[in-house]
Amino acid sequence: MKATILTLPGDGIGPEVMAQAQAVLEKIASRYGHEFVLHEGLIGGIAIDTAGDSFPEETRKLGEQADAILLAAVGGYKWDNPQAKDRPERGLLAMRKHFGLFANLRPVKTYPSLAQHVPLRPELLQGVDILFVRELTGGLYFGPRQEMGEGDEAYDTMLYTRGEVERVAHVAFRAAQGRRKKVSSVDKANVLASMRLWRSTVVKVAEDYPDVALDHVLVDACAMHLLTRPASFDVILAENMFGDILSDEASVFAGSLGMLPSASLGAGRFGLYEPVHGSAPDIAGQGKANPVGMLLSVAMMLRYSLELEAEAVALEAAVDAALAAGARTGDIARAGEAVISTAEFAQAVLANL
Repeated sequence: MKATILTLPGDGIGPEVMAQAQAVLEKIASRYGHEFVLHEGLIGGIAIDTAGDSFPEETRKLGEQADAILLAAVGGYKWDNPQAKDRPERGLLAMRKHFGLFANLRPVKTYPSLAQHVPLRPELLQGVDILFVRELTGGLYFGPRQEMGEGDEAYDTMLYTRGEVERVAHVAFRAAQGRRKKVSSVDKANVLASMRLWRSTVVKVAEDYPDVALDHVLVDACAMHLLTRPASFDVILAENMFGDILSDEASVFAGSLGMLPSASLGAGRFGLYEPVHGSAPDIAGQGKANPVGMLLSVAMMLRYSLELEAEAVALEAAVDAALAAGARTGDIARAGEAVISTAEFAQAVLANL
């Protein structure tokens, strides 16, 4: 098949992990007879410096012509100014909104070869395989707000419509049908009116999926249960900020935040794929970044936007094999284990493709 992919290296370690993603795509194209046309664009801090906009018009147009978008990371010390009119993160939020990407999928699983890196008892990690479905274009991050300015008051509003909750809930229930058939809906319905709307809407959507079990978990309880009984969860459906925080908490199950991929999807096949980790400016340019989150994001792109399941499975298996063979970047290396570079890790994955 032929597919057009917009690559957005962004800031910090972004260009380093994106280079490995491109190498993997080249190998997959050659191995399976595909043609991947890659166009590079600007996003985040580098876009502010180069084009004066964290989400430039040129990037927007390139995305509209692509089958999928691969993004590495945005942000850094240079642009860390809360009072700035434009910030790197605004570009990412604007892109999600522009393309109608309302559902963020974040899979988290444990790797037996990395169990010793996880600060939980080994028996708690057995069978941990969670898919977070995070609502991505509503809630606190997008609701009406009042900046502090010169005054002493600021607010952000958690605003949801029934339609916004319905569409992301359907994504969660459909995903659960292909997994262990359980959805845990996270809310704070005992306090927040918006979350009572969330809960009632999810209950209604659940009627369309009689084969999927539904339970409701208050967000604070969910934070605790993730650390005391993580294997009890299958699909976790959460509001924007809640999903952001809880999925980062769950990253410890994989051994490092650098291990986690994500997919941001809308109503069709088009999607935005990015690792969960940030731009890590403290290690940028040093070859220390863990490329696993980026490479597994490529696998999610192959699966969801390009519908290349065999290729996605092969890439995931290659990552597993590299880890099982002892490939370690600094974030997942224990004392005495050899540490390899970002590029060397990617070469270990390529060797297993």
